[in-house]
Amino acid sequence: MKVPIETDDELRNEPQRGEQASGSEMSADASAQTEEKETGSSAEQAADAVEELDEEAMVAEAIRRGEAAAEADFQAQADKARRERDELAAKLDEARQETEKAKADVSEAQDRLARLQADWENYRRRTATERLAEQARATEGLVTKLIPVIDDFDRALAHAGDADGTPESFAQFVDGMSAVRTKLLDVLAHEGVEVINPANEPFDPLSAQAVGRVEDHEVYEDTVRDVYQPGYRMGGKVIRTAMVTVTYGGPRRPVSDIEEADDKKDPESQEAQGVVRDLKFVTPGSFTRALI
Repeated sequence: MKVPIETDDELRNEPQRGEQASGSEMSADASAQTEEKETGSSAEQAADAVEELDEEAMVAEAIRRGEAAAEADFQAQADKARRERDELAAKLDEARQETEKAKADVSEAQDRLARLQADWENYRRRTATERLAEQARATEGLVTKLIPVIDDFDRALAHAGDADGTPESFAQFVDGMSAVRTKLLDVLAHEGVEVINPANEPFDPLSAQAVGRVEDHEVYEDTVRDVYQPGYRMGGKVIRTAMVTVTYGGPRRPVSDIEEADDKKDPESQEAQGVVRDLKFVTPGSFTRALI
């Protein structure tokens, strides 16, 4: 086993080593104290930092929650707006469909109206043509019936020209003319024409025109005495009034006779006669009516 042998140099350096060791210990203590101070300061700083972090976190959390609430509210508003948009779009589409249907109905109605107007025009022209044709046929029928009457007039006039002026020939001429008149009246009667000859009947101002007055105490007042010109009625309408003279000075006609005479008249004459009660002549050919 070898034993270490210290040399003189090592022995001289021994005190220095001790001083160095003491210095090292002192340095270590100082470092420890410095580290403790630094550690305490770091802890305080850490606490302050933690406190600052907590406030920032709370602020950040509050901001986050506010943003989340705002976003949720915005999303709800957006959803509501989208629903309203969809509802409006649906209503608009429905209105558009109804508009198209209404346009189609209007177009169909216009087409139908145009067809009806065309049908009416065709019907009007057709009926007008048929009416003219009927009038032509009616006129043709009347003329056809009157031609033989004209032939009778021609023969009567020819016979009158050949007559020798004796009473017998004149009587034959009168009989011939009377026969022609009867034939003409028959033609008119076949066409619905009625002769108005109110002789010895109560005066009717709707079918007769008084041209004079005759005093007569034997007959009722306002009785037709003479018929100067007969009247004519066609289809219940007076187409020409008769020209007559009327009596005065006699007794008033009984109401029963007036009602009986009214019953023989057409409804229009009865209604008009109801407002005519009396007749007073001013001048020949004119008269005034006294209302009931």
